[in-house]
Amino acid sequence: MQRIPTRLKGPLLIEPRVFGDDRGFFAETFRANVFADEFGVTEPFVQDNHSRSTKGVVRGMHFQIGAGASKLVRCGRGAIFDVVVDIRVGSPTYGQWEATELSEENMRVFYVPIGFAHGFCVLSDVADVFYKQSGYYADATERGVSYRDPSIAIDWPLPASELLPSARDAAAPRLSEVEGEVPFVYRD
Repeated sequence: MQRIPTRLKGPLLIEPRVFGDDRGFFAETFRANVFADEFGVTEPFVQDNHSRSTKGVVRGMHFQIGAGASKLVRCGRGAIFDVVVDIRVGSPTYGQWEATELSEENMRVFYVPIGFAHGFCVLSDVADVFYKQSGYYADATERGVSYRDPSIAIDWPLPASELLPSARDAAAPRLSEVEGEVPFVYRD
């Protein structure tokens, strides 16, 4: 596995080695000791999730309050535009976003640490997204900020008219409306 440079400090983009031949392929997308020793990712992952979405679906920008939860995200079918937003109070990149394409072809894994909101937009006809979480999902701690927040200004790859959010994501507040409730503090 190799690390691909990211602009924001914290998130990691990991590219696994893929061994393929005319029968198919094999790729190791997660190995706890490699993630710990080579990338510094040491938290235990306690929940695996799988979502299937159609083209244009936008999910996000989600995060959990309280202890928070980090994620390891990959796309096993199709392609997505995967986005993180720095929501750590005091961070020099607070409110800034970074995105990468995750796909069944590149097999990359995006590590989203605690203190970042996460979301994605489906680029292919269908996408299956798999992610591990370091904390259990709990509706009481689930929060979000608007994927359309003009102060964040995510440059989604599809026109706004083609983005299909859930009702909850469409009504999510701007970051400025919840920044007093965000418990994450930047530590250099």
